[in-house]
Amino acid sequence: QVQLVESGGGLVQAGGNLKLSCMFSGRTAKNFVMAWFRQPPGKEREFVADISWADVRTHYAESVKGRFTISRDNAENTVVLNMNSLKFEDTAVYYCNHKNFWGQGTQVTVSS
Repeated sequence: QVQLVESGGGLVQAGGNLKLSCMFSGRTAKNFVMAWFRQPPGKEREFVADISWADVRTHYAESVKGRFTISRDNAENTVVLNMNSLKFEDTAVYYCNHKNFWGQGTQVTVSS
């Protein structure tokens, strides 16, 4: 069982920045992957970014490449998503994910 708790969402103007954090606990494999997904209003949930914990490999959706950065804090069991140059279309509920475990989600709203 893995528990995921997100924090850091909020309201920001277009062009602004936000930082999301996801603290996790529970049993994981040795080289596990943590990911961020998001669900825009009226749309399906979509992949944003992921990171392999052991070798710190990262992957990003094309829509966020160059603007978002995923990283890990090994000591704090936390995965961080730094979001820069936010756009209106980044508005969504952002979810932390590990395998079939999901956090409760945190709302990010970007005003145009």
